[in-house]
Amino acid sequence: MELIFNPVIISVVLLCALCLLRVNVLLALMVSAIAAGLSAKMPVPQIMATFVSGMGSNSETALSYILLGAFAAAMTHTGLAPLIAKKIAAVIHGKSFVLLAIITLIAIFSQNLIPVHIAFIPILIPPLLHVMNRLKLDRRAVACALAYGLKTPYITIPAGFGLIFQGLIAENLAQNGLNVLKSDIWKYNWFLGLAMTAGLLYALLISYRKPREYEDKPIEGKTCTEEVLHFGKNHYLTLAAAFATLGVQLWTGSLPLGALAGLGIIFGTGAVDHQKMDKLMNEGIGLMGYVAFVMLVAAGFAMVLKSTGSIESLVAAASQFMAGSKFIAALAMLLIGLFITMGIGTSFGTIPILAVLFVPVCVKMGFSIPAVVILLSAAAALGDAGSPASDTTLGPTAGLNADGQHNHISDTCIPTFLHYNIPLIIFAILAVYIF
Repeated sequence: MELIFNPVIISVVLLCALCLLRVNVLLALMVSAIAAGLSAKMPVPQIMATFVSGMGSNSETALSYILLGAFAAAMTHTGLAPLIAKKIAAVIHGKSFVLLAIITLIAIFSQNLIPVHIAFIPILIPPLLHVMNRLKLDRRAVACALAYGLKTPYITIPAGFGLIFQGLIAENLAQNGLNVLKSDIWKYNWFLGLAMTAGLLYALLISYRKPREYEDKPIEGKTCTEEVLHFGKNHYLTLAAAFATLGVQLWTGSLPLGALAGLGIIFGTGAVDHQKMDKLMNEGIGLMGYVAFVMLVAAGFAMVLKSTGSIESLVAAASQFMAGSKFIAALAMLLIGLFITMGIGTSFGTIPILAVLFVPVCVKMGFSIPAVVILLSAAAALGDAGSPASDTTLGPTAGLNADGQHNHISDTCIPTFLHYNIPLIIFAILAVYIF
């Protein structure tokens, strides 16, 4: 009974329930944090003070998202994405696999090389739908290719959004007593990259290889073949800004500074009129601001959980339940991560919550540092592909459903859930025994 009424259990179960009931994630996190504090007999003013102070630990991550959102909005205004769509249509030569490979690469670049996240999808994909229809390409394969490109880079590559994700892993491990260098995270997470690649290959070569018929319906706006588009000065300047963003962040280790450098080039060279600066910043906040605030609030929630002092008793009880079995411990933690991320919809915001629970259990069970990193990374990433509220699923649907022939649940969420979450669970459990 003591385990059931543990403040951590109460708050996490409440959080998951509220998310499943479609309560706004920000509100669900705040209510769950207050519930954790009250069940631990903390005064309400102390709960809120602890909550607000904890939010500061994710401030750099939130700033990165805001600036990258503005960068993505600026790229949209230069017209670079429709131009790229036209070039893609011209070079695939009727080969669907070539198209899938190009889309996958562009999705990967959107996380690291040109960090615009999902902003490119509703601009780039709709003009290519007519091409996909002629190829009879199953759009579920495209959804899996996009999800792979949106998810695998931040798990495995220490640049762009990967720098944010892996930084959060290192920071939250350190806050819970396990020091790991941010630069070492990718050296372990490549193993999860293998899991994602296996899921992608199974989806493209086996699950969705057969032709699928779609009606050639009109799409709102112009397609990439309706006008002649050529690379101009502003496009080259935008690409230069993208490379500068990557270079500065790799040189300094600061993604906000990299995004600021890219924006400086775009506005300073006139690639985008500086009079649009306020408008683009507002668009950036609209595009990425919500995710940024989710991460801030999730860090506050985690701080309240730690302040209740009930984690130690939970770890002791959980260790007895796991009976010393690494398999049971790993599987239980992964399923908890899947459950939370499916509800919240963001793996980045899940990390502070999971680290509070995972690190003490992993240390108690004697897991190696690489195994802890892989388990936490996998548990946070689980559900990102497959959650109806995740950018990883919302983005592909926004592009593929431009003509009303792609269902969000059956054509995006279920395929990505099956092809990525199952391999991640298998490989993460294997890591406990290999590393």
